[in-house]
Amino acid sequence: MSGINIIAFYAPVLFRSVGLGNNSALPGAIILGVVNVGSILVSTCIVDQFGRRFLFIQGGVQMLVCQVAIASILAASIGENGSKHISKQYASLILVLMCTYAAGFGWSWSPLSWLIPSEIFPMNIRSTGQSISVAVNFATTFVLSQTFLAMLCHFKYGAFLFFAGWIFVMIMFIVMFMPETKGVSLNLMHQVWEKHWFWSRYVKRSVLVPQQKS
Repeated sequence: MSGINIIAFYAPVLFRSVGLGNNSALPGAIILGVVNVGSILVSTCIVDQFGRRFLFIQGGVQMLVCQVAIASILAASIGENGSKHISKQYASLILVLMCTYAAGFGWSWSPLSWLIPSEIFPMNIRSTGQSISVAVNFATTFVLSQTFLAMLCHFKYGAFLFFAGWIFVMIMFIVMFMPETKGVSLNLMHQVWEKHWFWSRYVKRSVLVPQQKS
């Protein structure tokens, strides 16, 4: 729901739609992909230094600002009905914002959405939990990829505000409900949930760590 898969799938279409032209749409998509991969490599170096929550929140805010900025530029440059042609200066600015957005996603939600499920589940249900997490991720990606073009035609620049709204919800979820798992071994992960202000009401050590029979 961050919108990154939509941008990755339809980057040439998006860039061509905002005025970069047929010849520059594909290079723009390649630049976007390189930025995303490079930022993932950055995340691998700093995730254990700054922690999961910090990267989630920082990357989320960065993506949110970029999505709102892109929508604002499109609204100002092409109008509500999309009849105006966007200038090359605005198109270049949108490319920069999309790269900034991809960088924010690359060092936060991209790797951590795979890392966190591998850490938070107790050993006895880890494989099941990760399978459900991956299935939901791919199912959501499929639905969005099938509906985005229709959304773009109807919402126009509002499509970026749609994903910005979801990013805000995601940030709030991290702030309220995501415990920090940096430096916690898998065998002691139950302590993270027991001490959390919300999840401690529902998660007990007896559930996460089955008692051995004597």
